[in-house]
Amino acid sequence: MNQALATPRSLRPVPSPAAPAARTLTLDDLPPPDTGRWVRRRKADVVAGVRAGLISLDEACRRYALSIEEFLSWERLCDADGRQGPDATRHARGRSPA
Repeated sequence: MNQALATPRSLRPVPSPAAPAARTLTLDDLPPPDTGRWVRRRKADVVAGVRAGLISLDEACRRYALSIEEFLSWERLCDADGRQGPDATRHARGRSPA
């Protein structure tokens, strides 16, 4: 039997874009549902979890009270900012990247 198919979703390693290559992402690593401050690493982890199928887009939006548009903006920022993911403070203040 294929090992990947036998591994539950919550334990399937997913590389985190906001951490060293040795770190893998699991459901336990995703931010808690009551997260109040969204730093770049947390946003990038949610985006990575959705992209890898660890959590569905609908589940992520429900869990974090996000609109699909907000999640998609996180995803665009992750793509634009590369490995580190979006920085809410920089974008909210309208400053250009350093």
